[in-house]
Amino acid sequence: MRADILALLRSMGEGYVSGEEIASRLGISRTAVWKHIQELREAGYEIESRSRNGYRLMGSPDRLLPAEIERHLQTEILGRHIVYSESTQSTNEDAKKLAAAGAADGTVVVTEFQGDGHGRLARGWFSPYGKGALFSVILRPQFALPQEAPKFTLLAAVAVVKAMKSCGVEAGIKWPNDVLIDGKKSTGILTEMSAAMECINYIVIGIGVNVNTDAADFPEEVRKKATSMKLAAGHSIDRARFVGELLNILERLLHQAQREGFAPILDAWRRDSITLGQDVRVIGMNEAVDATFEGRAVDIDAYGALLVDTPQGQRRVLAGDVSIRPQKKA
Repeated sequence: MRADILALLRSMGEGYVSGEEIASRLGISRTAVWKHIQELREAGYEIESRSRNGYRLMGSPDRLLPAEIERHLQTEILGRHIVYSESTQSTNEDAKKLAAAGAADGTVVVTEFQGDGHGRLARGWFSPYGKGALFSVILRPQFALPQEAPKFTLLAAVAVVKAMKSCGVEAGIKWPNDVLIDGKKSTGILTEMSAAMECINYIVIGIGVNVNTDAADFPEEVRKKATSMKLAAGHSIDRARFVGELLNILERLLHQAQREGFAPILDAWRRDSITLGQDVRVIGMNEAVDATFEGRAVDIDAYGALLVDTPQGQRRVLAGDVSIRPQKKA
């Protein structure tokens, strides 16, 4: 109901709408309208009231509230149910519990702050309150097999880059899913899965983006390695719009993968890659055996594994840490 009242207030532009008209249109009492208006104010919406005129929306909070994200959605499934909290330990952990309890395909868990956010290789993810885009998406894909789950991570990285570009921020992907801006990390993506032998029960894709983080917000030890969309753009980014657009793009890519397979997604990943064609150092774990070697990253295969040419031959990297080496001077 609060979302309906918000939509009505927004439809008035700078004009007023009376409590009586709101009550009539929505089929509720004027007392209920007043209570919902008070709840919206408590949530951070600036709503002016004037006797004989009614209510007017003056401003919206910079928070990832469901109503703020939903106004930017063009999706059929993703984000049609949003679970919001001001803070949580981990949106991925929350999403996995919801998924195990039967949460619908496309459910989004979003927060302003994570106490225990982490990414690949159990690395921590830092983001100050109210400045990032921190959310997880529950997917129940019927078209993919469990062994294809890593491809969803690559798909998510492509979606993040496209969403950033829609905000005027250029970015690239370091294998497999680190999104970098000007060579600095801006995004973490963690994909987790529950599956049986031949089917995926659910996939949870956790995405953390530094949106409006200032340089001073980063811990000193990561300032040289991390950045944000705001720092790249030179101005603040509408976080709710960004999350909405990212979900729109993510759904379009999922539909494409369902229709055509993952080949077009992998091609898009290749176009956005900053790893391919570079000399790299790999600290990897293939078949539970630690391996450290150097070579040139030349491609990814059909499963998203990195192919690295070395003097001893080509090696296939399934998981691990890949750093781009400085180009050798001629």
